[in-house]
Amino acid sequence: MAREKTLGEDVQYEGTMGKIDAYLARPEGGKHPGIVMVHEIWGLNDHIKDVANRLAAEGYVVLAPQLFSSGHVPPGLTEQKIRRVIAFFATIPPEKQRDSQYVQAELAKLPEQERNEVGSLMEKVFNMPHEELTEELSLGVDYLNGLEYVNGRIGSVGFCFGGAMSGRLACTGKTDASVIFYGSNPEPIESVENIRGAVLGIYGGMDKRINEGLPELVRAMAEREKAFEMCIYPGAPHAFFNDTAANNYREEAAKDAWARVLTFYSRTLK
Repeated sequence: MAREKTLGEDVQYEGTMGKIDAYLARPEGGKHPGIVMVHEIWGLNDHIKDVANRLAAEGYVVLAPQLFSSGHVPPGLTEQKIRRVIAFFATIPPEKQRDSQYVQAELAKLPEQERNEVGSLMEKVFNMPHEELTEELSLGVDYLNGLEYVNGRIGSVGFCFGGAMSGRLACTGKTDASVIFYGSNPEPIESVENIRGAVLGIYGGMDKRINEGLPELVRAMAEREKAFEMCIYPGAPHAFFNDTAANNYREEAAKDAWARVLTFYSRTLK
């Protein structure tokens, strides 16, 4: 199938506390399904815009909000600052990452200034206002539906933090198809009752922290008879789809996952 010629631009749409910055990528002509794309914890960056452009070339109108522009997010979060937190967290053994006493003990070993800065940033990064940000994404769906070149079919996709947010958006009942790339489960899990469209979950086999919640998700979806499919890639870590993250990227798994996403959207949105 021929790839569409695309247009990309920075836009804003009305959020709950003012304008939300976003990137919009779309085919040049015609009416197409819309997709809300949710960034990783790094925020809206060139990698996410590139993926949005790739989806636009496949015939979708893609809105990628910068959720850090929402008034619900504490000010001062930048990709550089977030990377400092993640770098510290990466020094914690996976089995200890949910042990707050252990994490605080390791944090205490840092020099005072660094300890204060990283501790303050951790509080922001790991306590995002998920409920409020889900509402911002819901308004993004409304924005897409208001565009003359969107045909009324709406999907979502997100990565890591964004994967969790894609799942939460699905639980509003406003999407026809949702993709979760290695995101944590919706909370509360009972909210999956409200899912209207199909859901595709994509996970790395080595991503133990995320994967430990999958049995609960599968059970909740099955009990409520939701259309849910899942693929786990053996040997792939968290964030294996991000081709700008050399330590995590797994080319073979990423290419297969992309093909799987396109097939899923073709079936559910087109």
